Amino acid sequence: MSRNRRLTLLVGVLALALSASACSGGSKSDGGSASAPAATGSFDLKSVCPSTVAVQSNWFPESEHGAVYQLVGSGYKVDAGRKRLTGPLVAGGKSTGVQIEIRAGGPAVGFQPTAALMYQDSSITLGMMQSDELVQYSKTQPTVAVVAPLDLDPQVLMWDPASHPDWHTIADIGQSNAKVLYFQTGTYMEYLIGSGILRRSQVDGSYDGSPSAFVASGGKIAVQGYATNEPYTFEHEVRAWRKPVAFQLVTDTGYPNYANTLSVRADRKAKLASCMQRLVPIIQQGQADFMANPGPAIDLILKANDAYKTGFVYSKPNAQFAVEQMRRLGIVANGKDNTVGNFETARIQRLISIVSPIFTGQKKAIKANLAPTDIVTNEFVNTSIGLKS
Repeated sequence: MSRNRRLTLLVGVLALALSASACSGGSKSDGGSASAPAATGSFDLKSVCPSTVAVQSNWFPESEHGAVYQLVGSGYKVDAGRKRLTGPLVAGGKSTGVQIEIRAGGPAVGFQPTAALMYQDSSITLGMMQSDELVQYSKTQPTVAVVAPLDLDPQVLMWDPASHPDWHTIADIGQSNAKVLYFQTGTYMEYLIGSGILRRSQVDGSYDGSPSAFVASGGKIAVQGYATNEPYTFEHEVRAWRKPVAFQLVTDTGYPNYANTLSVRADRKAKLASCMQRLVPIIQQGQADFMANPGPAIDLILKANDAYKTGFVYSKPNAQFAVEQMRRLGIVANGKDNTVGNFETARIQRLISIVSPIFTGQKKAIKANLAPTDIVTNEFVNTSIGLKS
């Protein structure tokens, strides 16, 4: 699951001496303090949104979070102790009249699920969640996703193409006796097993995030990762490997997950509706602007990570690679239409059909008769906002 995201970069830095990123900054505040011009009309959030729009992310700052870091204006401050960055929320460089606070997740919050954090702390406006998590917590901590900055989940299984020249897909792995390492909490793995793509006898849920087992096997095993990260780090930063890896997106096997959806608590959706009506299009445009010119937001992401001093290794080339992968693989895309950030309800229905029996088998109660509209909505999405070709 997302709360276990990229432990490779935490454990691996010790196990295999990953190259440290050369990030500058780390100061508590941005050097630029000039006020942005005030936004008007639909970009004015002061009258409809909380004075601080708090976004709980699911990991440390990274390019996959570009849509929200794109909205941070000059004069931001970094709270290194609490792993939070706060600054003016801007739309097209203009102040919206409110602040945005982006909170790191994963290890920064003891790996607590975003849904749990949102129900513990009502000051969180938006939480970053996978769509299968929306299903999982639909009864106990229900949330509704209001925008999908990523169209596809970058989750992959990867392998050494030199050791396995006959592997081209995840299904090919399932035709072998090779071991597959993964985090045991990954719901997608139960789908791969249940659908017969992989066999339970070959999967190993003891993956601790370190590249050491993959390297020690000489590339004979397969391991989970993210298309936006591990292909770069294994080839360029894992000193004991430094060779290309091959991979396939799990979504290409038929698991229609959305990653990093931005969600509100279901019981606060009505109260936040006026805010979301204006904020969601700003987030959509923020993602489009980030993909067109990611440099400034990447610099901010690197400064935040440097200030947090957590051991999370994230270099500028890695961040740039992530953007290139998101473009190339359609991880950020307009989907089947010309809109960025909206949901395909049929796709959500397929996901519900896949994961509901999995959660039932794990004795995780989900909402009875769950429908796509219970966990996602397009009502705030501006259909005229999309990525430019």
